[in-house]
Amino acid sequence: MHIFKHSAELLDFVRHQKAQGKTVGFVPTMGALHKGHISLLEKSYSENDITICSIYVNPIQFNNASDLDKYPRMPEKDMEMIKHCCDVVFLPNNEEMYPEKPSEEYDFGHLDKVLEGAFRPGHFYGVAAVVRRLFEMTEPHNTYFGLKDYQQLLIVKSIAKQCNFDINIVPCPIVREFDGLAMSSRNLRLSKEEREIAPLIWKSLNNAAKILLQEGIEASKDFILDTFANNPSFKIEYFEWYHPEKFIPSQQSDEQFVGLMVVWLGEVRLIDNIIIKK
Repeated sequence: MHIFKHSAELLDFVRHQKAQGKTVGFVPTMGALHKGHISLLEKSYSENDITICSIYVNPIQFNNASDLDKYPRMPEKDMEMIKHCCDVVFLPNNEEMYPEKPSEEYDFGHLDKVLEGAFRPGHFYGVAAVVRRLFEMTEPHNTYFGLKDYQQLLIVKSIAKQCNFDINIVPCPIVREFDGLAMSSRNLRLSKEEREIAPLIWKSLNNAAKILLQEGIEASKDFILDTFANNPSFKIEYFEWYHPEKFIPSQQSDEQFVGLMVVWLGEVRLIDNIIIKK
């Protein structure tokens, strides 16, 4: 497994591989890897000749300094986990990623102004800045993103279009724990008691989906609000039904829906979603 800390050396390596006709897959991560990340890497490994994993905690996508400070970092453990499904690890530092303060502009329309964009001002600009740079540094044929961060996936697709990247963006299913909790690096911060009740998030999403189909959107939203009002360990930040492609609030007449939820459990912010079709 090759390890690079400087983008110029990485790019030389990538271009040499591509000149030999090899395909390159890329999985960007912020480390603290889990089975969800591994599933992305394994998919890339099975579909490409070379798979690159970047591990970089991007400071400018955190709008909460405390969240950045508490984000788990374990690069040695991460690299041990991925050695069976990764050819190249990219470990840049802040100076490598941002020799100058980002100043480019993006136009995401309404995408960066609702839900995550509204509750985390500046977050998607940080995502855009780092993804753009990582794409430029790795020049992959294919890149893999999990569907858990659904809105972020749409932002990444928009970045690729705005910057004219010829990269195939591959959405991958959410990987869950045995009890339904969506895998996340932030799960490591849950206490034992919090971890035991966290599956309520996925359970409530499934029940809300059934209610939407039987009784309608408002009834399903009322169910979610009541569920978490009766479980004071949780604090709901938002729950909405959106059209999966247009990413606007759903109408009951729609044929497909994505239910997007964020809740706080103690000091940990957890995100999840469910996609359904009539």
